[in-house]
Amino acid sequence: MDLDIDEASAAFRDEAREWLASHVRSLPSMDTAEGFAAHREWEAELAKARWSVVSWPREYHGRDASMLQWLLFEEEYYAAGAPGRVSQNGIFMLGPTLFAHGTQEQRDRILPPMATGEQVWAQAWSEPEAGSDIAALRSTAVRTDGGWLLSGQKTWSSRATFADRAFGLFRTDPSAQRHHGLTYFMADLKAEGVTVRPIPQLDGEPGFAEIFFDDVFVPDADVIGEVGQGWRVAMTTANNERGLSLRSPGRFLAAAGRLVGLWRSHGEPLSTQDRVADAWIGARAYQLYTFGTVSRLADGGELGPESSVNKLFWSQLDVELHETALDVLGPEGETDRGWVDGYLFSLAGPIYGGTDQIQRNTIAERLLKLPRERR
Repeated sequence: MDLDIDEASAAFRDEAREWLASHVRSLPSMDTAEGFAAHREWEAELAKARWSVVSWPREYHGRDASMLQWLLFEEEYYAAGAPGRVSQNGIFMLGPTLFAHGTQEQRDRILPPMATGEQVWAQAWSEPEAGSDIAALRSTAVRTDGGWLLSGQKTWSSRATFADRAFGLFRTDPSAQRHHGLTYFMADLKAEGVTVRPIPQLDGEPGFAEIFFDDVFVPDADVIGEVGQGWRVAMTTANNERGLSLRSPGRFLAAAGRLVGLWRSHGEPLSTQDRVADAWIGARAYQLYTFGTVSRLADGGELGPESSVNKLFWSQLDVELHETALDVLGPEGETDRGWVDGYLFSLAGPIYGGTDQIQRNTIAERLLKLPRERR
C-alpha cells in the first residue's frame, strides 16, 4: 500500500478544494423534477471545469488523473458538502464497464454526454423475481433485423423517473443455464414501447421507478460485450458498485467528521463516546483499505470478489454511523432532516448492490473457499 501523496497529487487536491469552495451550493432533491434539472446543470458545470470524471481521459472531459488523485478529489468533494451525483449510475458503474468491455465507437458516443450530464442513466437491474439473485431474471431480448426487441419488467431502477437512458441484463437464450445466455444492453427510456412508472419513497419523492419494456427496439450498437456473455460484463458493473467507485471513502470520512463535531457540540456524552470513536475509526480504516485497492489496481490488478468485503463493510458502517448520530441528538434528532434523511438512506445500503447475505455467501465461497450450501 502506497500512502505517500506526491507533489503533483497534493497540488491537484489543493486545486480541487479551491474550486469546490467557490462553486458548491445547495440544490433541491434530485428526486424531484426541479432538483433533477438543477443537478444536471451541476454536472455540466463540473464537466466544464473537468471535475466531473477526473480519472477519465481528456477527450471524455476528464483530467487523466490517477486513482489516488480521484480518491483525493472525492474526499474534497464530500468535505465541501457538494451535491449528490445525479449521474452516478453512469459515471461510476456504466462508465467503467464501457472502458473494460465496450467498443471504441461506444466509448466515443456514450461517455462525453454522460460526463456532462446531458445523458443521465438509470440502472435497469432488479426484477420482481430477481433482486440480489439477478441471474433469475426473466426479461428477454429477441433477435430482429439490425438489433433486438426487449421485453419485460425492471423494478427499483434508480434515477429512472427522470433519466434519459438505462443499462441492464436481458435473457437472449432462454434455454441456457442461469448465468449463461444473458446479454448486456443499453436502452433509450424515451423509445417506443417503454413505460416508466415512478415508485414514491417514504418522503413521497420518486427516487426509483419500474420500467416496462414492450418489444423495445435496441440496435446491435447498444450491446456491450458479446451476446450471451452479459454475466461477465455485469460483474464489472457490480464490482465497481460494491468495491470502489460508488461509495468512495470520502463520503464516510465527511460523515464521521460531522458526527464527531455533533458529539462535541452536545457535551461529549459518555453514553455514545465509544460508538463515535468506532465510526471515525471505521471511516479511516475504509480509507486505508481503499488505498490498498488503488495500489493493487495501479500494479495491474482487477476488482474481483473481494469487493464484497468492501460492500459489506461500508453498508454496515453507514447504518451504525447514522444511528449513533441520532442517539447523540436524542429527541431533537426526529426533526433534524439531514441526519434523519441520511439514516433512512443508509438502511438501503445492506440491500442495493447485492444484499449483505449475498455478500457473505460470496466471501465464504469465493474468497474463503468454503463448501457451497447444499439445497
